[in-house]
Order: sequence, then structure tokens, then C-alpha cells
Amino acid sequence: QVQLVESGGGLVQAGGSLRLSCAASGSIFSISAMGWYRQAPGKQRELVAVITSGGSTNYADSVKGRFTISRDNAKNTVYLQMNSLKPEDTAVYYCNKAGGSKLIWGQGTQVTVSS
Repeated sequence: QVQLVESGGGLVQAGGSLRLSCAASGSIFSISAMGWYRQAPGKQRELVAVITSGGSTNYADSVKGRFTISRDNAKNTVYLQMNSLKPEDTAVYYCNKAGGSKLIWGQGTQVTVSS
């Protein structure tokens, strides 16, 4: 069964940067559109960035121009480069398929942005 392991989170000051990684096992990774999601305390999980198997990307308005999603199919890894971070970006970040039935969620990685 495919497993997802997120890493790279941490505590950063507003305006700083972080790079998140999501390592996936299993061959499904290279043919799926993948996404990064986040869930802030008391809020629902939201999709913030998507990358298709062909490399096309799409972003939520709240992160457009600041976040960049990429993927390395050879390494079965998806990345999220986050720049110009804001306190409202504070959340647990997860990766998963962008559409259809989801894989089992990983543990996520905590991102905390201080003002």
C-alpha cells in the first residue's frame, strides 16, 4: 500500500522560507496528480497546490506567487517551496492525490510562522 511521508516543516519568522518534501512509495505516484494540503487549528483541510503528472500546476489564491509545487517522479517525491511566509500559513501540511479517492494520509509536517 502506498505510504506518504511529509517532512521539512518547522518554525520560521514571517517573510522566511521553507521547503517541504513528500516521499511516496509505490508506482502510482508517477501517474497521479498530486497536491499539497494544509489544515490550520479549528479549520478544515484545504488544497493549496496541485501538480499533474505532466507538470502543470495550480495554486490557491492565498498562496499564488509565494508557493511553488514540483515533483521528481524518479524519486517519487513532491516538493513545496514556500517563500514570503505569513503567520496565516501556519498549519499542518499534507500531500495526497489531488482528485478522486485519496491515499492514506501521512502524519503531515507542522509549519509555524511567527510574526
